[in-house]
Amino acid sequence: MTCSARSLTVRFGSTLALDDVSVTVEPGSVVVVVGGDGAGKTTLLRSVVGEVRLESGTVVAPDPQGIGYLPATAGSWPALTVRQNMDFVGGIYGLTGERLRSRREELLARAGLSAAADRPASQLSGGMRRKLGFSMTMLHEPPLLVLDEPTTGVDPVSRIDLWRLVSEAAASGAAVLMSTTYLDEAERAATLLALDGGRTLAQGTLEQVLGALPGTVTHSDRQFRPEWAWRRGRVHHEYWPDGERPPDGAVPATADLEDVVVALSLRRRHDSGAAA
Repeated sequence: MTCSARSLTVRFGSTLALDDVSVTVEPGSVVVVVGGDGAGKTTLLRSVVGEVRLESGTVVAPDPQGIGYLPATAGSWPALTVRQNMDFVGGIYGLTGERLRSRREELLARAGLSAAADRPASQLSGGMRRKLGFSMTMLHEPPLLVLDEPTTGVDPVSRIDLWRLVSEAAASGAAVLMSTTYLDEAERAATLLALDGGRTLAQGTLEQVLGALPGTVTHSDRQFRPEWAWRRGRVHHEYWPDGERPPDGAVPATADLEDVVVALSLRRRHDSGAAA
């Protein structure tokens, strides 16, 4: 089924965590939510799975039995072995006997965890624990997977493995909503949602998001305006809104996703400050 969140607004005390945010996830597709710390990524995902009280807005999603949710924590119990973790979750969702055994062994093999099946989760590497958590999340073959930064803090090889598992889940028909801080990963998604301060910066396909930035991004070896500049490696990147002409020495460049997200964030904060 199609999962949708419409005009979600969430407050924690005086903090506006989400401000009129919407997202739709179709079966067989991957939607990635990007943004920095405090952008609202986790709040949005927790809202979709029913763990956050909404001030306003609506969520259409499967019941809890039809959702596989991987929080930003490891998602497993350290004292249990890999197989015990899988069996415990399988029991929660009513999987028993040969059905549980075959599904468990299939997922452990796909995640490269078969050789570690009798090892306590506490003895796994970070990447292996995240793969275990993901395997537990999709054990009952839910139509909706909600994954909170599943690849954060894991090694590059495990990141590739996790993305393979995500892609396989979507190819099998699951709707996948996930957050990430890695913008190179986000470029693989069917649809992107960029958040900043609980508000939507841009949304759509990669091409649509890249086209959502009015103005010019430049690269240079020095800063012209620190309030509109950021660094990537040794290169200074700077944003010049529509109507502002970059000076000599600032070379216009083709903005990638990271440039667009940073520039849109700077623009929103500048506009908010000007309106205050």
